[in-house]
Amino acid sequence: MKEYLHVFESSLLFRGIDRADLPRLLSCLNARKTRYGRQAFILREGQKVTELGFLLSGEAQIARDDYLGNRTIIAGLAPGDVFAEAYAFRRELPVPVYVVSQTECEVLWLDCENLTGICAQTCGFHTRLVENLLFIMASKNIQLNRKIEHLSRRTTREKLLSYLSEQAFLQGNSEFDIPFNRQQLADYLCVDRSAMSAELSKMQSEGILRFRRSHFCLLAEPEAESR
Repeated sequence: MKEYLHVFESSLLFRGIDRADLPRLLSCLNARKTRYGRQAFILREGQKVTELGFLLSGEAQIARDDYLGNRTIIAGLAPGDVFAEAYAFRRELPVPVYVVSQTECEVLWLDCENLTGICAQTCGFHTRLVENLLFIMASKNIQLNRKIEHLSRRTTREKLLSYLSEQAFLQGNSEFDIPFNRQQLADYLCVDRSAMSAELSKMQSEGILRFRRSHFCLLAEPEAESR
């Protein structure tokens, strides 16, 4: 796992855990590594899990399709991100979403039963790992609340400005990149792609923002311009 030390050290899950303790920690959690090709299912909807996933490399997305096949993107995943942790602890519940790779990916699967159980080796870093996991789950809850706020806006323009304003705030700059292409952004905001693209072009012509692909720059206060 030496080639992934930078991922472990920059991740929230392993924050505060010494790199010298990683081999023993991963052994305690029965860690196993799996490689996935591009556009491969990492988890399928309806599957039951007992392990949480930790993305070592590549990019993936958590998504869900409705009865008519319309896709909604729940979240994007990058190296160091954790997924399926809630359902790994509630192992009797099937996963209501799917996780699909966007590029070639490597995932480290960690046994949740060993994570919260009593360690035979009395590893002191287990407590820190549990604290980190609680922090991650709380952060995801906040992110989902933010998404609900975006989706609760009435118009496509209001949804776009709500999301883009949040990204500018989180990145500390009015000029920023988003992790979605056009179709993915439309799926994330649950809007029609054509209508969204038309609204973006209209806002650009009105001097509210500039954009090129996934790069955006907000030029005016969204609150003053949204309607």
